[in-house]
Amino acid sequence: MRVMDLTERIEKEIPREQALDWDNVGLLVGDKEQEIHKVYVALDLTDAVLEHAIDCGADMILTHHPLIFGGIKRVNADDFIGRRILALAQHGIAYYAMHTNFDVCVMGQIAAEQLGLMDIEALEVTSPEDGRGIGCLGKLTQAVSIYDLAERVRDAFGLSHVKVFGDKDRMVQSIAMCPGSGKSEIGLAIEKGVDAYITGDIDHHSGIDAVADGLSIIDAGHYGIEHIYMEYMKNWLAKEAAELEVVTEPFAEPFWIVTR
Repeated sequence: MRVMDLTERIEKEIPREQALDWDNVGLLVGDKEQEIHKVYVALDLTDAVLEHAIDCGADMILTHHPLIFGGIKRVNADDFIGRRILALAQHGIAYYAMHTNFDVCVMGQIAAEQLGLMDIEALEVTSPEDGRGIGCLGKLTQAVSIYDLAERVRDAFGLSHVKVFGDKDRMVQSIAMCPGSGKSEIGLAIEKGVDAYITGDIDHHSGIDAVADGLSIIDAGHYGIEHIYMEYMKNWLAKEAAELEVVTEPFAEPFWIVTR
C-alpha cells in the first residue's frame, strides 16, 4: 500500500476540509507514493514516540496533534521540530496528522459514547450540512452528583485523577464535553444550559467564573479524553486497512503528580 492509498481511505471518513481554518492537517512529512507496511499511531509526535516508531520499523506515523502548526523557514537540528522532521526523513517515515477534522467527524461522538451519554449532538456545529462540529452535548440516564460523575469520567477514560470546579454534591444530568482544550467553549456550554462541562486545560479563573455562572466543570486534562484517538484509529485501520501492521503508543499521561 502507498501512503496516498491510506490517506485517501482516511479522508473519506475524516475529510481534511472539516478541519478548522487555523489548523494544519494531512500529510505533513513524506512522499505520497511511498510504500508502507507498518503504521505507528500516537496522540503527539514526541521524541519518545519517534524513537518507538523507528525501533519497531514503522514507515508511517499517524497522530492527532500536528507537529507543524506555524510556518517553517528552515529545517535543521537547532530545534526539536527540525530534529524530528530530519529524523522522519532519514528513516523514511511518512507523517500524517488529523486534528480538528477528527474532532469534528469523530472525537465528540466516541467520547460521549464512552461516557454513556444519550441524545448526543454537537456542542459547536461547524458543519451545518450534517450537524457535526466540535465537542458534544448529551444526557445521563439519570441525575448523579458531580462527584460521582467525576469518578465516572476518571474510570471511563482510565485516568489517575480529574479536577473539579463546583459543589461536589450538586446533581447533574445534562452534559457538555469538549475533549482536549475546551476553555473557549465554556460560554457556549453555559448558553446551552447544561449542568456540567467535561474538558481539559481549565485555568483557575475560568473555572471559578464558570461555577458563578451555574456551570460545574470536570477538567480531565488535555490528554485525558483525547487519548481515545489511538484506540479508535487502531480499530479503524484493522477494519479499513487490514494489510497494514499497526502499533499504538502505550497509554501514559504526559505528566506526574506529587500528592501529600
